[in-house]
Amino acid sequence: MRAEELIRETIARNGIVPQTVHADRGTSMTSKKVSQLLIDLGVTRSHSRPKVSNDNPYSEAQSKTTKYMADHPERFDSLAHAREWFDAFIAYDNHQHRHSGLGWHTPASVHFGTAEEVRDQRAVTLAEVIDLAHQFLTGLVLRVTPATVQLAELIRDAGNTPGSDRPPHRSSSPRSTRT
Repeated sequence: MRAEELIRETIARNGIVPQTVHADRGTSMTSKKVSQLLIDLGVTRSHSRPKVSNDNPYSEAQSKTTKYMADHPERFDSLAHAREWFDAFIAYDNHQHRHSGLGWHTPASVHFGTAEEVRDQRAVTLAEVIDLAHQFLTGLVLRVTPATVQLAELIRDAGNTPGSDRPPHRSSSPRSTRT
């Protein structure tokens, strides 16, 4: 796929024209067709400075991320193999991997506007877990379900010393120590 086609397809799929497109100085991104397309769309073009490798830190970081993936091959067998691997990586990175810089959301969740809903659901779940933990620690668990039993076992295993039947010691300092 040519750069011009990629830009047109991306704009059509997402229904929005970007304000700026940043690219290296490769022939496809500096071609007359791409330049004219961006001018026609009112998109500002931004290019890396010549012979400066760290002009686009996001691109450099993405490159490093791919190379450190556990399944990144030392060498691709073919162009088809490289495309297959990168298609799978991009799908994973955009739709499954939660990024710290995005508040532990996926890029797709932020892009499609579902991050706020996800954040709200996380808050509800966290409140439920905290309430269950409090009930367990104070002996007030009224409903015994597989989930509460599993949570109780996790709390017991994480908070008590082996063989202890009492809850963990709570100190007034932020880092509590177990006794």
